[in-house]
Amino acid sequence: MRTYFLNLVCISVLSLATQAVAQTDSNTSPLAINLADVNWGEPGGGNGVPVGTRTARQGVDPLTGGITYFAMFPAGTRFDRHWHTHDEFVSVQKGEVTLTLGSTRHALSPGAYIVIPGGMEHVWEIPDSGDVVILVRRAGPADFHFVDE
Repeated sequence: MRTYFLNLVCISVLSLATQAVAQTDSNTSPLAINLADVNWGEPGGGNGVPVGTRTARQGVDPLTGGITYFAMFPAGTRFDRHWHTHDEFVSVQKGEVTLTLGSTRHALSPGAYIVIPGGMEHVWEIPDSGDVVILVRRAGPADFHFVDE
């Protein structure tokens, strides 16, 4: 029941991304955007997702249903342990963040690139020093399965 409820919450958070200006199909329309020009959705979060998280969808792969979006996590927050069905490809755009993949912690900074295989549990920890922005591409539709710790 907790997983189902949290999936609904997370899908609601990610649906904020549909409010972004740049909503293109990755196979049909070109897109070039500077981070300073991203049109963020309203803050959301809760139940495992950092409160105040903002997203901005950039496109959807029409073949896989995988979305590409920016996510901004507020300083001093934590994205609780979870996993996704499909692979996730992430690039840190702004800020410092600690990502735990399985049991291995990684200190990441802008320019870092991460591949998170489907089914791998992971945690994002954002320090008090500032917000973090990541760019995410999913290999299939977004889903969130939170793990009790």
